[in-house]
Amino acid sequence: MHALTVAAQWFIGLFIAGSTTFTGLVVGIVPLLIVLLTFFNTVITLVGPEKVERVGVWAARSGLLFYPVRYILLPVVAVLFLTNPMAYTMGRFLPERFKPAFYDAAVSWVHPPLGIFPHVNPGEIFVWAGIANGVQKLGLPLGDLAVRYLLTGLVVIFIRGILTERITAIMWTRRRARVAQEPVA
Repeated sequence: MHALTVAAQWFIGLFIAGSTTFTGLVVGIVPLLIVLLTFFNTVITLVGPEKVERVGVWAARSGLLFYPVRYILLPVVAVLFLTNPMAYTMGRFLPERFKPAFYDAAVSWVHPPLGIFPHVNPGEIFVWAGIANGVQKLGLPLGDLAVRYLLTGLVVIFIRGILTERITAIMWTRRRARVAQEPVA
């Protein structure tokens, strides 16, 4: 009977922990996101959606020059100013074919700047803190690590953006070919 009681307590404890997490989100991140969304939608309305969309059109141009704009500049600016998770909404100004790659670059950028800009992803500062703790135990400076982490992140998001763009293009081409071969009903 004792095992059944322990199992029942564990089971309800799981839901209590879930409700505690949910309550934390409802009084923490959800109001923050609503305020951020309201603020940036207001700014976009005041500036003019067509002007903001022109940035996406500009970033979506062909040529090697625009890869760094799409996969370094836009994700970095979005993460630094909008923070995680609001930064991903910046991709809505890009054409559909670039959205997966922008998202990949932006989501990959939320950890590398933590050593210098902890506001970008405060919910996961433990990642940086764990690394920093190990470096401090070795007696090494944190500033050098933070800069290297940030610079390495820039290289990684650039590569990921380009690769994801290529993978997306391949998958869409295959999908179009498959749809073209399907019989019309």
